[in-house]
Amino acid sequence: MEYTNIKQYMEADFCGIKAYIYMSKVKDILPIYYVAVRGRDEIEGAVQRVLNKRRIASIKNFVLDGNMFLNTFILNWTDENYPIQFKNGEMLIPIVSAAAQVIDGQHRLEGLKMAIEENNEIGEQFIVVIMTEKLSTKDAAKIFLNINTEQKPVPQSLVYDLFGEVKDKNSHIVRATDIANELHSDINSPYYQCIKLPGSSQGVGKIDLSTVVNSLKTYIDTDGVFERYKLIDYESQYKVISNFFSAIKSFYVKEGCWLRTKNPFMSNAGFFSGIKFLCEDLIVKCVDKKSFEKSTMIELLKLDEIGLLYRDDIKNKQGKEQRNEIYKFLQNALLREVPNKDEYKF
Repeated sequence: MEYTNIKQYMEADFCGIKAYIYMSKVKDILPIYYVAVRGRDEIEGAVQRVLNKRRIASIKNFVLDGNMFLNTFILNWTDENYPIQFKNGEMLIPIVSAAAQVIDGQHRLEGLKMAIEENNEIGEQFIVVIMTEKLSTKDAAKIFLNINTEQKPVPQSLVYDLFGEVKDKNSHIVRATDIANELHSDINSPYYQCIKLPGSSQGVGKIDLSTVVNSLKTYIDTDGVFERYKLIDYESQYKVISNFFSAIKSFYVKEGCWLRTKNPFMSNAGFFSGIKFLCEDLIVKCVDKKSFEKSTMIELLKLDEIGLLYRDDIKNKQGKEQRNEIYKFLQNALLREVPNKDEYKF
């Protein structure tokens, strides 16, 4: 067995969790780490979120520009057959594929991996590693939440993904509120700065927070459409919703009217109808294609082929009638390629 010999390390105890702190060359970590994603990987310690490709690419460029990380990488040694050894004052880490689970630093490691493909010398640089051993999911989640809750804001409902059993009767309300907040604050969101949150300045926001929550809460509740199609974790749910409205936005942006009052999707009726259509009609089509990418949704909708709907088209209708008209507009786009009756086989 091949080992990485660590001559200098420090043993520490973090709230009852034993760990070893040491400096490691980047090239010695890349062969041994793996990422366990909560809600997808049914293994102990799975707490990570789905990787963000844009963030990884940004990190790669950051490293290629001559930078390196001063903050720690937290790993959990999980291999049962090749344990970490201690001999003559040294820590011996077996070089075993997928033996060290990433608790914190997954995007940085993926970015480093990509950067090394372009500049092999990056592998010789050092990073600070905290190595734990055989953590339970509860302890791994404790570390993950400590890092992400205390150092940067994360959705409150994230705890439901980490500990499913703690869900209560209002968990779907909390999740819907988290999604509304991110739609408002995410710079890549089609509704960036467009949700009317409590305490917002006058004139900020076009969609009421209550509309977002009420339109979503049934669909993200237990046994709702998201769980039915195994879109259980926060990131997946948010990405589906964001990609859907981004797809609609792409058509209205071409006409220069996404943020304009003439756009029906910049209204409570439009958002409510959009969520109904997404959850009752579009998600199953995306499941068939095994893709919830924005490009897939654009291809399924092709709103420009049927002509865009504007607020003037529904201005003489009441709230419920407006929602129905917007919903039918989206349905017609999806059904535009339905075969004629004489094309069916019986």
